[in-house]
Amino acid sequence: MAMLNQTPVQIAWVTADLDATERALTAMLGARRWVRMPAVHFSPETCRHHGRPADFVADISLSYAGDTQLELIAPVSGESIYAEFLERHGAGLHHICIEAADAETFEERLRDAEGEGTPVVCQGEMPGGMRFAYLSAAGAGVPYLEIAYIPPEIRAFFEYVKQEQQ
Repeated sequence: MAMLNQTPVQIAWVTADLDATERALTAMLGARRWVRMPAVHFSPETCRHHGRPADFVADISLSYAGDTQLELIAPVSGESIYAEFLERHGAGLHHICIEAADAETFEERLRDAEGEGTPVVCQGEMPGGMRFAYLSAAGAGVPYLEIAYIPPEIRAFFEYVKQEQQ
């Protein structure tokens, strides 16, 4: 199997209040500027939740603490891994993300996880080709581990967000 970067590249929280969570993480982690992406649509053509097509919307806010991306997710509508988490646990740490080197590595990691009995709870592909999958990771003390393949176009956007911190 091709190796993954095992260093988390992102830490993510689910919240009902982006403003309050941005303020708290700015104070605690030194994030300077948040870039908001309102009404991000996860399409049933490209996203699955609990094995079924998923159609939901979330507001997302991104920042950085050093090289680690901070992501805040506020569910807006539809049944989703984020709304489910907020309903069951309230606001809080949702996942850490590690990056697959390429699309093939992404697929290998998902096959390996399922072969080891680690369920893929939600997966999909965003416009621009970013692929993501959330693996159940409750035994590791965090609800989910996200595996992501980040193509060059999305990486360029993330670099822009990071530069906004300087």
